[in-house]
Amino acid sequence: MQLNGLQKIWFQVSQQLPALRSRNFRLYFIGQSFSLSGTFMTQVAVPWVIYDLTHSAWLLGLTGFLGFLPTLILTPFSGVLSDRWSRRSLLLLAQFMGIAVSFALTILTFLKLASFKSLLMLSILAGVVKGLDMPVRHAFVVEMVNEREDLSNAIALNSAMLSSSRLIGPAIGGILLATVGAEFCFLYDSLSYVAAILALWAMRLTPQPIEAQTSNNWQRLKEGFRYVYTFLPIRSILLLLTVQGLFGIAYMALLPIFAADILRGGPETMGFLTAAGAIGSVFACVYLSLRRGTEGLERLIALCPAVIGLGLIAFSQSRVVWVSLLLLVLVGSSSTLQVASSNTVIQSLVEDSKRGRVMSFYALSLVGMLPLSNLLAGSLAQAIGAPSTLVVCGSICILGSIWFSQQLPAVSRWIQQELH
Repeated sequence: MQLNGLQKIWFQVSQQLPALRSRNFRLYFIGQSFSLSGTFMTQVAVPWVIYDLTHSAWLLGLTGFLGFLPTLILTPFSGVLSDRWSRRSLLLLAQFMGIAVSFALTILTFLKLASFKSLLMLSILAGVVKGLDMPVRHAFVVEMVNEREDLSNAIALNSAMLSSSRLIGPAIGGILLATVGAEFCFLYDSLSYVAAILALWAMRLTPQPIEAQTSNNWQRLKEGFRYVYTFLPIRSILLLLTVQGLFGIAYMALLPIFAADILRGGPETMGFLTAAGAIGSVFACVYLSLRRGTEGLERLIALCPAVIGLGLIAFSQSRVVWVSLLLLVLVGSSSTLQVASSNTVIQSLVEDSKRGRVMSFYALSLVGMLPLSNLLAGSLAQAIGAPSTLVVCGSICILGSIWFSQQLPAVSRWIQQELH
C-alpha cells in the first residue's frame, strides 16, 4: 500500500512536471540543487572575507570587476566550444575547476592564510569557471530531456532551481558566517561539487552530432553572430534581454541606498529587499513549470518589461517598506518570466549545430550587461539621485516593451512557421 501511495504521488508529480520523467534531467536537477546553493553561498562569503581583511570598499569593487572580466571574455568562445565538443565533458571540466577553486578557498581560510591577493586570484579563476560553464549549461538542457515537448518545463525547473538556490544559498551562508565562519561556507561549496560531478557522470546520454571543424573559432563566432542577426525572433528577443540586462536589473546596485537612505532601515531591510526579488522569481518559476508548451510565450516576453518598468517607477517613489517589498516581488517575478520565456523560445527555435553559440549570446545579453548596468546606475544615482535613476530605467524598460510589441506580429508568424 505504501508503495502504491508513493507511485501515485510520483505519477501526479510527473504529470505536472514532465521534465522529471527524464532520468538524466532528474540527476542534473538533484546534483545542481546542491552545487548552486554552495556557489551562491561562496558569492556571499568571499566579499565578506575580503572586506574583513581590507576594510576597503574600492578593493571590494575591484575584486568584483576582475572576477567578472574572464566571464565576459570567455562566454562567447565557450559557446563555440559547446558546439564542437561534448557538453557533458565541458561541464565536468568546469565542475572539476570549480571544486579546485573552492577547495583552495577552504584550505586557505581554515589555515588562516587567506590574503587579499590570494582571494583576488581565486575570484578571477572562479570567473574563468563561470565563463566556461554558463553557455554550456544552457545548451545542455535540451540533451537531458527525452521528449522535445518537455523542454519548456525543463527550462522552467532549471530557472526555479537557480532562483531557489539564489535565495537559500546566501541565507544559509549568512547563518554559517555568523556562527562558525566563512571556511565552512567554502567547505560546503567544495562538497556540493561532488554531487554535481557524480550526477553528470551517471547520465546515460544519446551521442549528439558534432559539426565538422572546418573553420577556426573566430570564424565560427562570427557565423553564430550572423545567424542571430538574420533570425528575427532570436535577434528581437536578445535585444530586449539586453535592455533588461542594462536597465531592468539596475535597481539591484542601488538597494543599499534605498534600504538605508530612502526607507530609513538597517541591514535587515537590505536583506528583505534582496530576498523579495528572489521570492518573486520562485513564484514565476512555479507558474512556468506548470505551463505547457511555448505557445503565447512571445506575448509574455513583450509584456514583462512594461511590468518591470512600472514596478521600478513605483518602487522609486515608495517610502513604506512592505509596499517596496511587494513591488520588488513583482519586479523579480516579471524579470524571471521574461528571462525563462526567452530561453524557452530561443531553445525551441535554434538549430542544434549553433545552440552553444546562440546561448552564449543569450548569457552575454544578461550577465554581460551587469557591470555596465552597475556603472550606469551608480553614475546616474550620483548625478540625479537613486529614485530618479529608477524612473529613467523603468521608463526605458517600458519603451523596450513598446518596441518589441511592434515586432510581435512578425515574431509570432516566424515562430509559428519554425515550430510547425
